[in-house]
Amino acid sequence: MKRFFLGLAANYSKEDRRSQLFSLGRKEDLKDLEHFLLRKYNGERAILTKNGRSALTLALKAYFNKGDKILVNGFTCYAVYEAVKAADLDPVFVDINKDDLNFDIETLNKISDPAIKGIIIQNTLGFPVDIAAIEQFAKKHDLVIIEDLAHCAGVKYQDGREAGTVGAAAVLSFGKDKSIDTVSGGAVVLRHPCQNKITAPSKSPKLSDHLRARFYPTFGAICRVLTHVHLGGILMKCLVKIHWVEKSADNKLDISRKPSKFEARRALIQIKSLNKSGEKPIREFYLVKNRDEVLKKLKKSGFYFDGFWYEKPISPARYYQKTNFPEEECKNAVYISEHIINLPTYYRKNNLKKAREIIEKHLEDQA
Repeated sequence: MKRFFLGLAANYSKEDRRSQLFSLGRKEDLKDLEHFLLRKYNGERAILTKNGRSALTLALKAYFNKGDKILVNGFTCYAVYEAVKAADLDPVFVDINKDDLNFDIETLNKISDPAIKGIIIQNTLGFPVDIAAIEQFAKKHDLVIIEDLAHCAGVKYQDGREAGTVGAAAVLSFGKDKSIDTVSGGAVVLRHPCQNKITAPSKSPKLSDHLRARFYPTFGAICRVLTHVHLGGILMKCLVKIHWVEKSADNKLDISRKPSKFEARRALIQIKSLNKSGEKPIREFYLVKNRDEVLKKLKKSGFYFDGFWYEKPISPARYYQKTNFPEEECKNAVYISEHIINLPTYYRKNNLKKAREIIEKHLEDQA
């Protein structure tokens, strides 16, 4: 029986794995990536970082002051929350709709707080927000827009503009399962004049981080093979325990370090191809009854789709309590986090036909 995966480095081809292992980066690759990002997003300054949360932290530090409040999607990852707090800002979580997992203008219009100074646009799973309406809302309330492209690099809004070309800054993550995936790394493109001075990272990545990025796709391929004898998950847990593999949420925020040179090289190759392949969601999603039961049925049929975005409004679950998430104010986000299942988009549609049949038997009426 053929197996299909949401994680376990599932979207790396043999060529990608070889490139990840053996690419020889140069100092020029870092500069080439910076220059390309400046041109693509019409920026004033591009900065490469260790990961996406570090890039987001620098963007927030550039445009906001300590204690400012920032509107954040109520269905997101801990990395976003961590970046906001690292910039000495306060997140204001906004509830989302069930159609595209983003907040909309009706929800935003209910919010009134003069301490709110900015808004982070996420475009969850690559589904774009109504950017024209949100841009008008931001201008009305004098809010600075930060675009987080982790899920949506290459995606276009309904008005034809590309994500990353609207706000004061565009933030990219090159982490696992993102639109641009080199295992780790990130970047921020500052498009408007900064309110505060920020310093670009000057340190090279730690050797341990460099090696984890090199070997993760190979480890993932081995784990995929071993799932046929029910050992893939066990091996991955062991690799995590001995720190040869790092869970995405545990990739430490560090605004002092740059990405590896080979990651810059691979990120540039991928971002240049976005116009060919990037204008689609990175995940499909469904809302189902009895999610645990559905996941078991999927796994029995060879579909390993747990580890999805997101099992809590702010994921992963092990960090959720740290966020003091306002569940009463974000009821849609709570509901969705309890019922959502993601499907990957890097397999051919026919490969997932059986998975869809299983899921469609358990759809929530509201889905």
